[in-house]
Amino acid sequence: MKLLPALCLLLLTSLPAMAADKTRSEIADREIERKAVQAVVWGMPAVNYDLMRQEMLNKTPGKVGHVIYWGKPLDWKNQTLTPNPDALYFMAFFDTKDGPVVLDLPAAEAKGSFNGNIVTVWQQPLEDAGLLGADKGKGGKFLILPPDYKETPHDGYIPLKSNVYGGYILFRSNMASHDTADVEASIEYGKKMKVYPLSAAANPPQTVFSDVKDIVFDSTIQWDARFFDNLNRVVQEEPWIARDRVMIDQLKSLGIEKGKPFKPDSHVKSLLAKAMKEAQALLQAKYDDGFAPFFSETSRWTFPGYADVVTAAQRDFDEADSYPVDHRGVIYTMAYIGIKRLGAGQFYSISIRDKDGRAFDGRHTYKLNVPANVPVQQYWSVTAYDRKTHALIKNVSRASRSSQIPDLAKNADGSIDLYFAPKPPKGKHANWVPTNPKRHFELMFRAYGPTKDFFDKKWVLSDAVRLQ
Repeated sequence: MKLLPALCLLLLTSLPAMAADKTRSEIADREIERKAVQAVVWGMPAVNYDLMRQEMLNKTPGKVGHVIYWGKPLDWKNQTLTPNPDALYFMAFFDTKDGPVVLDLPAAEAKGSFNGNIVTVWQQPLEDAGLLGADKGKGGKFLILPPDYKETPHDGYIPLKSNVYGGYILFRSNMASHDTADVEASIEYGKKMKVYPLSAAANPPQTVFSDVKDIVFDSTIQWDARFFDNLNRVVQEEPWIARDRVMIDQLKSLGIEKGKPFKPDSHVKSLLAKAMKEAQALLQAKYDDGFAPFFSETSRWTFPGYADVVTAAQRDFDEADSYPVDHRGVIYTMAYIGIKRLGAGQFYSISIRDKDGRAFDGRHTYKLNVPANVPVQQYWSVTAYDRKTHALIKNVSRASRSSQIPDLAKNADGSIDLYFAPKPPKGKHANWVPTNPKRHFELMFRAYGPTKDFFDKKWVLSDAVRLQ
């Protein structure tokens, strides 16, 4: 019995130390979670890129330096973020670790043209190409130079100096319509692009093309701890950009360090998974807040981006007093690619609510009136996406309607009514885009080759109206 007071005294004196240890552990855990959330926001564009690259490497015959393409208008099997079903997509990933890479792109011709964008791992735009790109439709040899390249750029090339080694080009081969002959012509034209190392320019190898139209290609953001595997891969492969060196220690605290394996234990994995959910809630809340309206102050059609990100992208994210990481993170949860001259070759507007401010619900029927004489040089389109994934709605017959569809029914004034619903309204099948009654959706309007009248708001797109 004499031992009891001594044991009690020992327990009492140990409690502060035990509490302190628990507090230190909790503080360490919270620090990991906080830094992990910051890493997600900062690393979103690079992980977005790597998800697409890994899908190519693991699910298709494609390799870095090859070209994968979708040999038909995109359907739901293409689960990239907000893609365009009204152009044929060609995509080539490149790596300049072994030297400069040439993207030899064709001139526009009677039966073919393209709109393209060349970006880095960070989806920082290097240049736009095609009809309204740097080449103005004349084609050209775009030369991707690695960050450590010291030689004088070669004559006859359009030199693009990158601050990292990797990147990709998205080449959208335009179609006159969705008819088989026009699709085949678009494919034939797209296959005129070439990708090869500068070292082989004297006798370029034949570019390898792989049609991936029947493969489920899913690069949607996965909101779990796997995100950090993608982020680690980019950190290991690419040099640090000076502006991002503040993240070196941030990532080190998560176990991501250049030259070392990333092997988080089960406890850290649980913290990373928790951080991903917090980052998801943060970024989705910012997206739900919406963007600036475009056509009018009250329009539900918004510019799908932030002015500071657009300015930063055009200035290579190299401004002295601006680095909009938070806004950039939001953008790359719902889209990919970077555009150097946004508005010149293409313009996008997104709507996540109907005229009355309600979120689009796949159970209901909505009508969108597209006024006549859309001021574009090429075409316009409207696409429906899954609201949660920002990808094409799964298991539907088509995702969009566009001015390339000759059988769209027109009103007497030349305008066109489009319908978004789980079933087509009677007699409106040609103008109908199917939705999933179990999910919400969002709409994107694309204007390819918008004219001055478009930006002067002489033409205004209506808001979608819920009918039932």
